[in-house]
Amino acid sequence: MNDLLWGDVLVQFVYLMILVLIVLLFVSVFRSQAKRQKQLDRIERKIDQLNSGQSAEDKG
Repeated sequence: MNDLLWGDVLVQFVYLMILVLIVLLFVSVFRSQAKRQKQLDRIERKIDQLNSGQSAEDKG
């Protein structure tokens, strides 16, 4: 019973790869959401700057 069953090893390896891919998918999604939020914050700041500059021109 000391025989190594290569089919079992292969199946366990495939299961491990699926688990790793799921973890990488979650990490990728969270990183992209954080990057998107930072980008939206930058866009919002630029819009606020444009609006404040436009209102200063209206007053002047």
